[in-house]
Amino acid sequence: MFTGIILAVGKIADIENKAGDCRLKIATGKLPLGDAALGDSIAVNGVCLTPVELGNGYFVADVSNETLSRTILKNASVGTPVNLELALTPNTRMGGHIVSGHVDGIGKVIEKKPDARSVKFTFKVPDNLAKYIAEKGSICINGISLTVNEVNGATFSVNIVPHTLRETTLVDAVVGTEVNLEVDLLARYMERLMQGEAAANNHSGITEDLLQKSGFLR
Repeated sequence: MFTGIILAVGKIADIENKAGDCRLKIATGKLPLGDAALGDSIAVNGVCLTPVELGNGYFVADVSNETLSRTILKNASVGTPVNLELALTPNTRMGGHIVSGHVDGIGKVIEKKPDARSVKFTFKVPDNLAKYIAEKGSICINGISLTVNEVNGATFSVNIVPHTLRETTLVDAVVGTEVNLEVDLLARYMERLMQGEAAANNHSGITEDLLQKSGFLR
């Protein structure tokens, strides 16, 4: 588990293709690896990866075909910058929100403009994820815990303050840049719980009838 507070920006140092998936070597920059161990979790652009090798200023992790198919890591090349965060511990400050490191889909920057000292980003999300994004709710973008300002259909906007812009890969994001998205964990489980017994019968989605039976509609 993570908090979405980025500790360092690293970069892809090497990519080794392996029969459909790959092994990445990540140069970790200022990320403190002193107490990291093999088998720990490290978030790379919001993707939870497990180190299989640790060295001075780098770690190596395997990336499955499933992860490649669902995240922007499939487009990574040597030199690509990545946001990095170590897994939380009992002593970690919960400055962001609970992040699992399990990416739900890929979004795209459709607008970037100044807003006082911040920069306002607007993202387009896959239609199937739009229902999980709420105004003033939490969203994880490339591993960064952010607050949703506005929602309009399958688009939403966030404001990035100067510190976050300087300390993450969003500093280089432009219109058209793709990003990893993880929706709020509670929203994902709430939908499943509301389905009740219907979940066991492969029924999915929130219907008007379900909302009425659950007391959300009168």
